[in-house]
Amino acid sequence: MHWGDAQAVLFDLDGVLTSTAAVHMRAWDAMFRDCFAALGVAEPYTDAEYFAHVDGRSRVDGVRAVLASRGVVLPDGDPTDPPGTATAHGWGNAKNAVVEGFFAREGVAAYPGSVAVVADLAVRGVPRAVVSSSQNAVAVLAAAGYGGQFPVVVDGVVAARERLPGKPAPAMFLRAAQRLGVDPVVAAVVEDAVPGVAAAAAGGFGLVVGVDRGAGADALRGAGAHVVVQDLDELLR
Repeated sequence: MHWGDAQAVLFDLDGVLTSTAAVHMRAWDAMFRDCFAALGVAEPYTDAEYFAHVDGRSRVDGVRAVLASRGVVLPDGDPTDPPGTATAHGWGNAKNAVVEGFFAREGVAAYPGSVAVVADLAVRGVPRAVVSSSQNAVAVLAAAGYGGQFPVVVDGVVAARERLPGKPAPAMFLRAAQRLGVDPVVAAVVEDAVPGVAAAAAGGFGLVVGVDRGAGADALRGAGAHVVVQDLDELLR
């Protein structure tokens, strides 16, 4: 399926519509420095681990995956655990506190190419959704100037409420397609993370576009992307 044939488009948020993926990387680094110090983990956290274990996954899944790579297992705890509690949720909430501080101080920027693509879809009347593991998606969309552009948002809040498994499972994308009233086979997904691309491919979407913001074109294609671009404005050429 070609881009112009898509009857609906589902977008990831961080790293696709907004430049917030880099901010999340910094927040994970800051959180894991504190986490590893508290747990006595000597091996430092690296940016490569963001793409290997964190990118595209929920906060708690990212915490679990990175700690498991160090042979550390913490109890999951509860989603309401205060930041820094010795649980997966507690450290996930610590990361969220850090990233919210960054957003408050630095603001949220949208990629110009992404703004152009969303505007083009709106003019053509193509239904649009955001599918993001983030629990801050609605606030980030509004801060980036996308308010009202996406009638359907399936984010970490919705996933928790509806008990939808996170990416790389396809459930969140399939739920968004259902809410848009479109068959996945005639819809496109735009993702920058390997787990997200894998989720879209597993969901049977007709076109999976990988956006290489650092994950690597080969990794995105290997996960199931039909096409890989550096920026969304390439889709308008």
